[in-house]
Amino acid sequence: MRAPLANARNPRFWIMAGADAALFGLSLWLAYQLRFDFAPPPAFMEQLPGVLILAVPLKAVLFLIFGLYRGMWRYTGLADLKRLVRAVALAEVLLVVVILYRHGFVGFSRSVFVLDGLLALLLTSGLRLGVRTFFARRFGAAAGPGRRALIVGAGRAGEMLLREMAADPGLGLRPVGFLDDDAAKRGRTIHDLPVLGPVSELAAVAARESVDEVIIAVSRATPEEMRAMLETCRATGLPHKILPALDRLLDGSGVAAALREVDYPDLLGREEVRLDEAGIRSMLAGRVVLVTGCGGSIGSELARRIIGFGPARLVLLDQGEYNLYAVRDELEREMGFRDLAAVLGSVTDRELLDRVLAEHRPAVIFHAAAYKHVPMMEENPWQAVRNNVLGTRELMAAAVSAGVERFVLVSTDKAVRPANVMGASKRVTELLMACFAGGPTRFMAVRFGNVLGSSGSVVPLFRRQIERGGPVTVTHPEAARYFMSITEAAQLILQAGAMGRGGEVFVLDMGVPVKIADMARDLIRLSGKEPDRDVRVVFTGLRPGEKLREELITGGEGILRTEHEKILVLGSAPPDPLVVARGVERLARAAEIHDAEAIRAAFQALAPEYAAASDDSSAPAASPRRPEDIP
Repeated sequence: MRAPLANARNPRFWIMAGADAALFGLSLWLAYQLRFDFAPPPAFMEQLPGVLILAVPLKAVLFLIFGLYRGMWRYTGLADLKRLVRAVALAEVLLVVVILYRHGFVGFSRSVFVLDGLLALLLTSGLRLGVRTFFARRFGAAAGPGRRALIVGAGRAGEMLLREMAADPGLGLRPVGFLDDDAAKRGRTIHDLPVLGPVSELAAVAARESVDEVIIAVSRATPEEMRAMLETCRATGLPHKILPALDRLLDGSGVAAALREVDYPDLLGREEVRLDEAGIRSMLAGRVVLVTGCGGSIGSELARRIIGFGPARLVLLDQGEYNLYAVRDELEREMGFRDLAAVLGSVTDRELLDRVLAEHRPAVIFHAAAYKHVPMMEENPWQAVRNNVLGTRELMAAAVSAGVERFVLVSTDKAVRPANVMGASKRVTELLMACFAGGPTRFMAVRFGNVLGSSGSVVPLFRRQIERGGPVTVTHPEAARYFMSITEAAQLILQAGAMGRGGEVFVLDMGVPVKIADMARDLIRLSGKEPDRDVRVVFTGLRPGEKLREELITGGEGILRTEHEKILVLGSAPPDPLVVARGVERLARAAEIHDAEAIRAAFQALAPEYAAASDDSSAPAASPRRPEDIP
């Protein structure tokens, strides 16, 4: 907490304090005048200097204590007014107590002090609001040469954006009004700017108001609503940007600084994540946390989120030298977190794991290390066994030996009725988790679908193909996947980790699946081109191990709601630990001699649904074509 006189060296502090002191004196003088109809008896006016000597310093001290000189008056808000009320009320109470103690209120008018409190509150708050109004009007007068901006969305996000535009003329944006589909907001104003109509009238309003730029500031919208808004913006030919969801504006960079071009995640229409921050903080604050696979998309985002909850130390483990260096450098240099330990190594190295856990004593482990590329694991199934299965087993065993409190396994929807080696390996890790559960270490798994922008994601591939002029290659017209952003996935993994009591497989609510072909066409439009006219979309056929559609729940699994609306928990019979142990040993022997068929047979024995899903085709597949054969 800052000291009351922390700003004493700032000349503006003394100007603010002096102005308030003058108003304190004025309010008391006016109180006497009003009480006696502007003709106070001489006896009462003689007591005024003595009361002033008490009242003015008392109010000044309380205003200091309540922090009323720490902020800038141009940004006065409701919180400042609440502090004003408390400070003035307490000052009047203390003043009455002192006078009562010294004089017993003999010869003093009690109503004077009621009037004094009301007048002091009115004058000091009026001064602050006047300063705020002055700067707001000054911006409006100075913003003439700026780009005229029309804000789509007259809600909380739009109001925040408007306030920052008004506060920072350097942005070069002059807001002219809002558009919103809520009929109740039509004709109303926000900070003197009108809501000019629905989004469908964007073109007409933009022409009438000479708009130079459109900014989308909508907190919640379905994918269909977002696509309609973007199509309406594109039809005007005006530049348009978007304000990200409010949960992504907490890095302190400011609202206007977050404005950016529209990207594909904006089209998913996923709502902001509501986190039980107190629960997550109790899991992480003051604890040592280990993240494996910290150089990957999910692992690195987990690390970024974790440091916001005040861990005692964050241990980063990755077998990729550059990825480990990059994430540590970002956390230290850009985010200012110094309590880091970087471990270069593999989760398959049990001796290293035991040494790291003995040295750092982590309370929580987030296990995100895994090979995830489906075709690559089909070609090299022994690596899926060694890294995904055996590495996870070694880490779990080391966690139990070291007395780790919580172990969160990052899983995937490809573990459901797996049609490929990668999915089968992750399904086996879920079985291992269930076998290890039940002891002092709480084990849990979090299962979710594809993450936009992750390494190996289809979105960067499509963007590269669009930049080259196409074609954009899609495996099948009906191929569909679940998607969420990296940020949302990491937040929900933390939330599930805080909720787990041991043995659960949590499933993240992924919304509705998205057709890959639709995604490709949306990305083409976002690049300013038309699909199948400027850039063609062609179909290459499903690759080995690929499914037409992914699932989040397999047969025999029940599903239950949790206290978090986006997290579900599965209920299924626990596996036989002896059967799982024997199956994993069989996998290990097959991987050691690089026997792909034996590996697949061992996976099939451990997860019988693997064979049943290996020929998934709920719709006819396109004829396979090689990318190099596409003209």
